Amino acid sequence: MRPPFLLGYGTNGFGDHPLRVTLDVLDDVGYDAVAVTLGFPHLDPFAPLAGDDVRTLRAHLRRMRGGTGAAAVVETGTRYLLDPLHKHRPTLVDRDAALRMRYLERAVEIAADLDARCVSFFSGILPDDASAADGWARLRERVGALVEYAGERGVRLSLEPEPGMLVETVGDALRLLADLGTPPELGITVDVGHCLVVEPDGVEGALRAAAPYLSNVQLDDMPRTHHEHRPFGEGDLDLPLVLATLADIGYTGVAAVELPRHSHDAPRLARDSRAALMRAWADVSGIRSRLHADQNHTGQNHTDSTHTGSTSSEGVLS
Repeated sequence: MRPPFLLGYGTNGFGDHPLRVTLDVLDDVGYDAVAVTLGFPHLDPFAPLAGDDVRTLRAHLRRMRGGTGAAAVVETGTRYLLDPLHKHRPTLVDRDAALRMRYLERAVEIAADLDARCVSFFSGILPDDASAADGWARLRERVGALVEYAGERGVRLSLEPEPGMLVETVGDALRLLADLGTPPELGITVDVGHCLVVEPDGVEGALRAAAPYLSNVQLDDMPRTHHEHRPFGEGDLDLPLVLATLADIGYTGVAAVELPRHSHDAPRLARDSRAALMRAWADVSGIRSRLHADQNHTGQNHTDSTHTGSTSSEGVLS
């Protein structure tokens, strides 16, 4: 039995493979979806032939899964595309965010061409010369403009809380959504590993709080002590609990493995990660089936008891 959400893998975990080979490997392993990170080494949104690359990617995605097609989300966590010396800079909370804004606009355009589920993005680390109030004001203005740009193109944005960034928790993301009037074009990405490090109510609490706006999920293990993406089984994540919670809240979107520092072992980790996910889902499915059976049994007993009581009462009354 397959989970109700789509299991995927992030291309940022295949930094030593060409994009077409990455997609072939993920298809052979059996993934339903791909989280495509724009930038080196796979798809530079500013390259002169980027349009051709996007059309090639769209056609490849449609051939996957035996011709039924793989779902896609667009990720924007590339490290040095915009500034070769400063990781992730500029961000949406920097004084000058023009290049970041154009990058995210290009991501929206590409997502529209790919019919992607969403464009996932982060807020950024607050620079030393800015106060928190400055950062929130910049974020409201810029994300508001991006929401309008995305809405015009039928694309949904998905804000990812990141440890150490201005939007660090699901609570922070919910604050921004509320400040912007909760536009339907803006959702939330939850990285379950991050939840171990920063979320006060843990992974389950974060997923349930984000549930009405959950557009994208990133799957990885992590220690509770610090932000370090690890393969499943090498951190403190309760994977069956994560999958059970996603099913319980009715999530049907993409849930993609996020291992951006493990390209050296990408094919094996893609296989092992899916195997771990399917084992965890089998555990969850077994528990859910037993609970459902117990509930049906209890309900049948209640019906039988009620029916018996009714008959007895009728006998007394007669």
